[in-house]
Amino acid sequence: MRIAVIGAGVMGSGIAQVLAQTGHDVVCTDVDAAALDKARANVTTGRYGVDRAVERGKLSRADADATLARLRFGTDLAAAVADVALVIECVPERLDLKVKVFRELDRLAPADCVLASNSSGFPLAALAAATDRPSRVLVWHWASPPVVMKFAEIVVLPSTDEDAIARVRELAAACGKHPVVVKDQPMAWGYVANRIYAAMLVEAGRVVAEGVASHEEVNRLMVDCFGWPVGPFAMVKGAQTGFGDA
Repeated sequence: MRIAVIGAGVMGSGIAQVLAQTGHDVVCTDVDAAALDKARANVTTGRYGVDRAVERGKLSRADADATLARLRFGTDLAAAVADVALVIECVPERLDLKVKVFRELDRLAPADCVLASNSSGFPLAALAAATDRPSRVLVWHWASPPVVMKFAEIVVLPSTDEDAIARVRELAAACGKHPVVVKDQPMAWGYVANRIYAAMLVEAGRVVAEGVASHEEVNRLMVDCFGWPVGPFAMVKGAQTGFGDA
């Protein structure tokens, strides 16, 4: 499958890498050339990049080279989406920006192309309504870091095409993820995972504000009690800036 990823930040570059490793031809585009340079480095030599995967025995050198050969970067949006079957939008989490991008994608991408957003919680209904193909728009919400996390929250409307849902669900499974299809709830931010996470984070903030425990202590307790990879405050930082090279 030919796929375009729009946005080359922490999530976009990681998603592009996963798709390329799975065998798909991927173009990752961004308006910022510097962001593309950083994305190339993340995919190659970053903590979860292919070179590190080779060092750890998770990927052969031949497969790493093949992944990089299937992955292209560029600033030309029209060229990136001209002949793709799927677009995954990963621009910053601003509804006005996402709506603008979806209008452009609807104009530029092939008529049968599925348009997916990696939004963390904006209503699918608002994104779909920005296009003339609302039934072929959905949310494919990934977790950070995309190369590691099995999470695949697929958000749909009653009117979403079954073909579009199946295309994304099958692709997510092929990428080693665990796809779960959920319903859009326009009046609530966060779909399922982030609605529950946000409620937990509010309570964690109260614990710190009341002087019961520090941020670091809350993180430590939740990791040790529930087996989380990181605590709630560390997860917020990691989702925004990545999880570092340590």
